[in-house]
Parts: sequence; structure tokens; C-alpha cells
Amino acid sequence: MKAPGAEIATVIQNFLPELQQQHPLTGHHLRTLHALQICRTEAMGGRVEHCEHCGHEQIVYNSCRNRHCPKCGNIDRERWLAEREADLLPVNYLHMVFTIPDKLNPLFLHQQADCYNILFRVVNQVMIDFAANPEFLDARIGYTAILHTWGQNLQYHPHLHLVVPAGGITQNNRWKPSKGDGSFLFPVDQLSSVFRAQMVKALRSYVRTEKIETAPGMFNSLFEKEWVVYAKPPFSGPKQVLSYLGRYTHRVAISNNRILRVDDNQVTFSWRDYHQGYKQIITTMEGTEFLRRFSLHILPLGFTRIRHYGFLSSAAKTKALAALREYFCLPPRSEYIKIEWQAIARDRMGIEVQCCKKCGHVMQIIRVIPDCFHRPIRAPS
Repeated sequence: MKAPGAEIATVIQNFLPELQQQHPLTGHHLRTLHALQICRTEAMGGRVEHCEHCGHEQIVYNSCRNRHCPKCGNIDRERWLAEREADLLPVNYLHMVFTIPDKLNPLFLHQQADCYNILFRVVNQVMIDFAANPEFLDARIGYTAILHTWGQNLQYHPHLHLVVPAGGITQNNRWKPSKGDGSFLFPVDQLSSVFRAQMVKALRSYVRTEKIETAPGMFNSLFEKEWVVYAKPPFSGPKQVLSYLGRYTHRVAISNNRILRVDDNQVTFSWRDYHQGYKQIITTMEGTEFLRRFSLHILPLGFTRIRHYGFLSSAAKTKALAALREYFCLPPRSEYIKIEWQAIARDRMGIEVQCCKKCGHVMQIIRVIPDCFHRPIRAPS
């Protein structure tokens, strides 16, 4: 059963000073954790709302809007999904996962931005090469790639999730579906082997250029085991694609509902073990270790973790999707108009903003509470 106050903000409050002494964090990490700690508190500022109908008053505090925050992201996710909904095609979509072995974790942890970029780049090149091969598709593909860095138990586990239309665009702008029943785009065993070779080659070049020291024989040892590219059967339809994207695109390392208890020494949380048929596990660990693991998944400042490639890239999407919509006899894509967050909350989330909890009438803002978020932040001593 979930205890009161069991959330990431309490974890930060209880254990950040000790973690900072044991494993000093960067300014970016400290600012991120501080934002999560004060999210939807008086420190963020807010507003006082008054109902002229029944006289009820309520205080609404602002969100931190940090992408790592378990309390935030719903509005951004729904707006992003609304934009993607217009891009969906009447074709099969596949889910693929490219994972690096844990032997590379030390390198990735210390060179996060560069290594994540290399992972994106290598996966893209492998996908393009396989798609261009007449043996497999002989067409130009497009897909969305999403970086996750965690496993269910918060261990460091960098991997890319891909949502891929099962086919590609030919030179005369016609759709060419993948071979067979469309269950898989490319042979997974060949894809895995090429991905491993290209990834090791790219990382070898990187550490040599940057003069980075690695464990002796590390790269040779990466060929001792197969790298498995995970591929699932097709989604059942566009709605399932959107449902999947909604779960994965704006997910954070751990949600507050999985944190069950936080005391002065420990954190108890739930997670599912994929190796035991998604069995739910309850784990208790020292609070500083829990926060250390959580901090591993704070992305580098300004890093883009959701990327679109091929005919879905920003440079090609407008022209390519227009041609495909014409090919599939779909109406032209309507011009995108940014939806206000209040409308997103109401229409896509069923939440009435500024609605009186007592009588249901519209609340009026009578006072604005200033924030202190932008005051100088000192690292815990």
C-alpha cells in the first residue's frame, strides 16, 4: 500500500544532501532535482481562484514543466500525440528495440551526449542501409526513435525504441509494404549482427579520436555474445500506435505511483521483472542509492530524446506525407494550429481547468502568487 508523501520530491528532500556528499552532482543535475522537488509547491508560484457562484476559493500552484518530472508532461504528451495523429498512415506499424550491452555502460555514463548521439546515428544508418537493399525492401523508410536509459528497477540500461511503418516510399512516391505478412521489416538476426559491428566500429573511432581510456579488450569482448534487436509483431491499428507512443514518448524513469514508501533511510518501490513474465517485485533500498540511480537518467542539457528519421524527418515529412496521403486517397493534412493547453486538458484528458470543485462553475483568478524558482540555488553542503 502506498504511504503518504511517497513521491520523488520527498526522496530528493530526504537524500539529496547525503548523495551530494557521496557522489557530487553537476549543476544541471542539481537544478533538475530542485525543480522536481518544488514542483506544484508555493516555491513555484501560482494563483488564487475564487468562485463567484458559491464563494469557494482554491490555490493552484504551478508545475515545474521539467521533462524528468513525474508530475508533469501530460499536456506536452497529449499535444505531441495530437501532432503525430495527423501523420499516421493506413499501414502496419512495427515496434523495434535496439539495446547496447551493459559492458558499454561505463563509457555511456561518462560520455552520455556523445554516446547517445552515436547510438541514434548508427541505428539510423543500419535501418537506411537495410531498407535500401533490394533483398529486403528497396525503398526509403521513415520512423520515430525514442531514447530510454532505464530498466524497471532504475538500473542504467540505454536503448532505443523505434515505431516503424512496415514499408517505405519508392522513387515514384508509391508505398511498398514489407515482404511477407509484414510481421517484421528485416531479418532480426542479420540486423542484430550489422548493428553490433557498426556500433563497435563507431565507438572505437570515437574513443580513439577523443583519446578516451577504456578497459583493455573491451571492444573485442563485445563480440563474445550476440546483440539482439527486439522486434514485436505489428500493432493492430493506428489507435494502438498512438496508445503505445503515449506510454513511451514522455515517460520518466519512475512514476510516483510506483514509489510506495519513503522514510529517513530507505525507499520502497514496485517494478516488473520482464524475465519472470512481468511479475511485480517490491524492492527496498537505501534512499541515497535510489536517488543515485534516478539521477543517472537525467538527460544532458538540451538533448533531444525523440527523433524522426527518413520520410518522417522534419526536412522530408511535409512533401513525403503529402504524396503518401494522395497515394492512399486520404484528404490533405490540415494546417497545424497549436492547441491551447486548456483545450488539451478538456478535450483529450477530460479535465476542466479553473472549475470549482464545490459547484462546478468557472473560477476567477483573484491573485497571482509570485515564484521564487529563479532565485540563485546553492548546492547542498
